[in-house]
Amino acid sequence: MEDETVHYDGAAGGWGSVGSLAHALARDLPGPAVADTLRRQNKPGGFMCVSCAWTKPAKPHPFEFCENGAKATFAEMTKRRCTPDFFAEHTVTDLKGWKDHDLEMQGRLTHPMRYDAGTDRYVPCTWEEAFAAIGAELKGIDPKTAVFYASGRASLETAYLYALFARMYGHNNLPDSSNMCHETTSVGLKTVIGSPVGTCVLSDFDQCDAIFFFGQNTGSNSPRLLHPLQEAVKRGAKIVTFNPVRERGLEVFKNPQAPTEMLTGQETRISTLYFQVRAGGDIAAITGLIKHVLAADAHSHATHGKRVLDTDFIAQHTTGFEAMKAKVDATGWEAIEKESGLTRDELEQAARIYIEADRSIAMYGMGLTQHVHGSDNIAALTNLWLLKGNIGRDGAGISPVRGHSNVQGQRTVGISEKPELVPLDRIAEQFGFEPPRDEGLNTVKACEKILTGEVKAFIGLGGNFLRAIPERERMEEAWPRMRLTVQIATKLNRSHLINGRVAYLLPCLGRSEEDRQASGPQTVTVEDSLSCIHGSVGKNEPASEHLKSEVAIVAGLARATLSPNPKAPWETWTADYATIRSRIQQTYPDQFDRFNERLFTPGGFYRGNTARERIWKTKSGKAQFTAPERLNAMGVGDAPERWRLITMRSNDQFNTTIYGYSDRLRGIEGTRDVLLMNPEDIAAAGLTEGQVVGLASDAEDGVDRRVGGLTVTPFLLPRGCIGSYYPEMNPLIPLWYHDQASKTPAAKSVPVRIVA
Repeated sequence: MEDETVHYDGAAGGWGSVGSLAHALARDLPGPAVADTLRRQNKPGGFMCVSCAWTKPAKPHPFEFCENGAKATFAEMTKRRCTPDFFAEHTVTDLKGWKDHDLEMQGRLTHPMRYDAGTDRYVPCTWEEAFAAIGAELKGIDPKTAVFYASGRASLETAYLYALFARMYGHNNLPDSSNMCHETTSVGLKTVIGSPVGTCVLSDFDQCDAIFFFGQNTGSNSPRLLHPLQEAVKRGAKIVTFNPVRERGLEVFKNPQAPTEMLTGQETRISTLYFQVRAGGDIAAITGLIKHVLAADAHSHATHGKRVLDTDFIAQHTTGFEAMKAKVDATGWEAIEKESGLTRDELEQAARIYIEADRSIAMYGMGLTQHVHGSDNIAALTNLWLLKGNIGRDGAGISPVRGHSNVQGQRTVGISEKPELVPLDRIAEQFGFEPPRDEGLNTVKACEKILTGEVKAFIGLGGNFLRAIPERERMEEAWPRMRLTVQIATKLNRSHLINGRVAYLLPCLGRSEEDRQASGPQTVTVEDSLSCIHGSVGKNEPASEHLKSEVAIVAGLARATLSPNPKAPWETWTADYATIRSRIQQTYPDQFDRFNERLFTPGGFYRGNTARERIWKTKSGKAQFTAPERLNAMGVGDAPERWRLITMRSNDQFNTTIYGYSDRLRGIEGTRDVLLMNPEDIAAAGLTEGQVVGLASDAEDGVDRRVGGLTVTPFLLPRGCIGSYYPEMNPLIPLWYHDQASKTPAAKSVPVRIVA
């Protein structure tokens, strides 16, 4: 069937990656300093990429960056400038009609700007004017009606001050980008193993016998991960992938840093087995794996007196095993096959690899987290890993693959709407104030209160909030009813064009740029997916003399808003970021001991993980087996003419940032307006290749949600599943359609209809 579909015949990496980078380099024209920046990227003492959060090794490759990381660097170092002259030429209403890519291509913002409603234009202002006006607006409203959003890009230092500013102001309304992607991990893993993050470290990949992937696109979203995967395969480890989409990076990889591979065409097949599970069918697939493991254990014990299960681990470290086993035993193979879209034989093949492997790692992405029952996905996967004691020992563990560069770290240092996750008593003692103790607003709750008019002010620390969230049309309609909106950014995006009655656009330094403060050039820090902390030093000349660092902007807003507090010396913190890190160490002494001394530890310094030590901070004090209540994580069942929409990112984008119109690894060029369908589904639905159609939400709430202008394109997907791009498909996702435990939007199995 593959011959009938659009696809990519080459390997991930290879000359295709080199060509894509050459095109991006010519487009952005970052200048000669880019060579030195790339040389230092993701290396000890260097600059940490603003793209994905995959870890940085102690012994880096000569080029420790991937295709997407280099594109992010080119984009930050672009010679293009979005100046006040640009805004004088274009009204905001005019710019609303531009595509995301065209806004991105205007380049770096250069001056602080104020929105002037009378002319419908942004006009330049001074930093002093902006801070004073924003502070006056914030002082004039109830603090609990303000929302402080953080994207995953800001440093640990910035995030710590931002959270402190919010609490000293009077609220815990601190939604961040993890609410939209891996909050399901934070809630789901914490419930069953007591840790909100993954348990692996990089050395585990040198010792594992098998790696199981669920719903993660390594080739586009975290290509540097392909290096340890390739090395694992070459030493004999087996990789099994479950994903509705055949992502090229988990099929075949050609290492661009290996001359022999590049010159001879040698490539590495990554996945031993690759199964296209139905969107929302992972619980069923994992239940099938567990069912076979349990059966194999019973047979081996009865026949040879040997156990497949780690019964000592289960007895000592877990609870709930018998209830889980009873539920799995009672679940028939027919139901498992129907919901997963896979055969019993396929699932048993995968289970045999798990059984034969002494040490296994589970990796997953938003293909597990972004479902109505995404937390059940995490619980099911944890069940499987607990069976053989694959958590809390070398060469094994659970490793969610995070997206944005510091999204995990921000939560570590206090960006959380949940007061129980933050040491508020210690913060109160440190800074001499009483922090609010009520639960704040996450992304979904903030959106709900914006729709009802209860939120009066929104500050965005990076990101493209309005483009990233569900229910975009309704949100854009409600947004201007807010009194104040402030956006801190490096480049123009859609969220900057929908404004409150008072609105400011504040340009900040990029991470690759030198951050000069009163004490000299500054270092910032980030946390990677494997809980390691890295120092980052920018060396490039700033894009404009009018830029401020994110730390300086947050401190400036705080000084203009808050009453003076001798225990909160914002000027001192801005002058020397080491003083901020000292405060972080005081707040989190067990994780940030000797913070300033360990900034440039090769490979980062590990802040620890209790579950890795088999200390289970759960309600029971043990790791929790969970009896699966359902096999379908979608939240709704199948219905006539209902399709399961999977939203995807191309390999020419990062989150909502669209670098270009090439999705090379899927064979799609020049457009994002596509509807990807199995060829058999195209025929069964009475459609034809190239036909232009629309999608309508099939959520049963009476709201008409539509996206049109999509070209039917044959693509290898499970029957009943269709695909199209994020964020363009976000208008089809109801705000209420989210994981039941974490409220993460369920963007990987959206019920829709195809309309003419």
